[in-house]
Amino acid sequence: MIIAVDGPTASGKGTIARALAAHFGLPHLDTGLLYRAVGRQCALNGGNPDDPFDALTACAFPDSLLAEPELRSEASGGLASRVSVHPEVRQALFRRQRQFALQTGGAVLDGRDIGTVIAPEADVKLFVVASVEARAARRFAEMRATGRDVTLDEIAADLAERDARDTSRNAAPLVAAKDAVTLDTSHLDRDQAVARAIAIAEERVRS
Repeated sequence: MIIAVDGPTASGKGTIARALAAHFGLPHLDTGLLYRAVGRQCALNGGNPDDPFDALTACAFPDSLLAEPELRSEASGGLASRVSVHPEVRQALFRRQRQFALQTGGAVLDGRDIGTVIAPEADVKLFVVASVEARAARRFAEMRATGRDVTLDEIAADLAERDARDTSRNAAPLVAAKDAVTLDTSHLDRDQAVARAIAIAEERVRS
């Protein structure tokens, strides 16, 4: 069974995907982490994430980079959104994601184009959304808990900018697959969102 979980930054898709993987006993891949690694490597190389050649060169990042805490930072998230607009980068990472999805027994993948590009044949497709205000509040709480000095307005502006970039890019834009179920987590806590996602997945599996 393949489960695709797509959605914008801080919508809760990662939390939901991990919970679904645990519930169904499937391996999980946060595909956004791959793009964050490319963005981070591009910065380490001294390259320009808006330049397709520099971004493609950064796709040769070492696997050890995936364990770096810095990949979870807002800076790395912004770099990921910038390098992901390049078709060359998306193609370079496509095979890695596709192989993970097609492994024996299935998998859960979360990202922005899983249900539309990486695994269009997925048995379950979720498109997780939330308002910019709700997402900014969540990210603000997370960052303040780690001692980062940011403002709510700065985070909201950054999320809005990423949304615009992700939904308007020519290569695999962020969009719900036609057969995806949209789950709005704006007014749901973690447990409520997970419970709803599991219920949707189980219903899809039975049908």
